[in-house]
Amino acid sequence: MDITPMLWTLTVTAIVGLLLFDYIFHVRKAHIPTIREAAIWSAIYVGIALLFGLLFFAVGDAEHAVEYYAGYLTEKALSVDNLFVFLVIMASFQVPREFQQKVLLFGITFALISRTAFILVGAAIIERWSDVFYLFGLALLLVAGQQLRGELTGDKSGKDEADNIMVRLATRVLPTSEKYDGDKLITRINGKRVLTPMLLVMVAIGATDLLFAFDSIPAIFGLTQEPYIVFTATAFSLMGLRQLYFLIDGLLDRLVYLSYGLAAILGFIGVKLILHALHENNLPFINSGEDVPVQEIPTTVSLVVIVCVLTITVVASLVSPKGRALRALQNAEKFAFRYTKLDQGAAEEEVRQAEELMDRWTQAAEAVPGKFRSELIEHKDKYSSVIRTAHETRLDSARRKGVEAPVSQGIVDSSGPSV
Repeated sequence: MDITPMLWTLTVTAIVGLLLFDYIFHVRKAHIPTIREAAIWSAIYVGIALLFGLLFFAVGDAEHAVEYYAGYLTEKALSVDNLFVFLVIMASFQVPREFQQKVLLFGITFALISRTAFILVGAAIIERWSDVFYLFGLALLLVAGQQLRGELTGDKSGKDEADNIMVRLATRVLPTSEKYDGDKLITRINGKRVLTPMLLVMVAIGATDLLFAFDSIPAIFGLTQEPYIVFTATAFSLMGLRQLYFLIDGLLDRLVYLSYGLAAILGFIGVKLILHALHENNLPFINSGEDVPVQEIPTTVSLVVIVCVLTITVVASLVSPKGRALRALQNAEKFAFRYTKLDQGAAEEEVRQAEELMDRWTQAAEAVPGKFRSELIEHKDKYSSVIRTAHETRLDSARRKGVEAPVSQGIVDSSGPSV
């Protein structure tokens, strides 16, 4: 398949058009997407990405098709991992949920811009100095090791820091407000124009995203050296990420082994890059500047490895004791909170269903081993308050009706829940 300037122009125009469509029709009016809305648009964006790969098969370019799908899956997994950090940043800035769409879309747009710049720079370096693959490979191995160490030691502070240098500089030099003014980036206080936290959180996400590009771009160049494939796989992996977050909200946290899977993938691609560099070696201190006869890893093998690692990671996360424990704790808090928000005039059937869900997941959460409760509940006071308040409300209602509520009675009697 010939990658012509016209093809580049059409592709970039289509991607910019999709971004503009999102800005104009989805986030201009602040709202919380429904599950149905998020599901439909997530399916549309994933469908577009998968259909795009089929175009290579249609013109008989199976090699680029395999490279595209391998790159897309890798970048999609890394993008989902990025969402964790974006959520930490938004939580630290206490971004109202209805404004999170706009923040996420800004993060996606900035990611696309920064990655495009890195892709152009990376392609230019590769063209002039093929031994850069040694550096790319070592960088990925270091990132994989650092990610693995963070999981094993519990130290994940590196990229999760919201109060980064860009934010500190902005707050020190420019006047800022402490409160949000809708989704405005700049507001007026006492006649003076000041920055809002909405702008600061976008600055934090933009600055943090620059770090992600150092992981992302070497990884994709380890699967293909065609800039067009690198760009499209990266762009389509980012498109629809906003909708995906609202679709799998809560499931993200339950992917407890995602970091292990990503470390394995990045390490694998790092090895692949170093083997490729050895195969086309020009460094005089390695084999006297001659190519080293090593077996390179075909891209088809890379695609199979990536799919297998991601599948094992997701399944293990969801069925593992740790994953099930996190699901129980999250659902206990979620359904207890929903119960407290029921309207006074809610239908009896709706109340009954809410009580059943709250009881079911409260019992599941209380059965979670202590080691998991200690590890997985981040804000214990808040968690206890939500559960206890809901069951106190439910117990008062049960007493007025003259019925028993044993689960709520147990929580109240033990000043629970147990955390």
